[in-house]
Amino acid sequence: MVSKNKCTHYSQVKAIQPKSSVCEECVKQGLDWVALRKCLVCGNVGCCDSSAGHARKHFQETKHALITPLKGGWVWCYECDDYVE
Repeated sequence: MVSKNKCTHYSQVKAIQPKSSVCEECVKQGLDWVALRKCLVCGNVGCCDSSAGHARKHFQETKHALITPLKGGWVWCYECDDYVE
């Protein structure tokens, strides 16, 4: 686990509401998801890697590195490839 002080991406975090309560990409494609992740930079909601991985695809397209479960809990940094404490 990397600390907030050592994760150089943590400064990107903004207090932002989720843009949706579903993975819009899965809905468009008629797919189901396992769990939802919220981007902590812009509020985009995407499915986890155990689903179609739309949250990771959002990161790859935007470089918004930090996600959390839609209902909160932990923070993951795609760039650090680790949880942030």
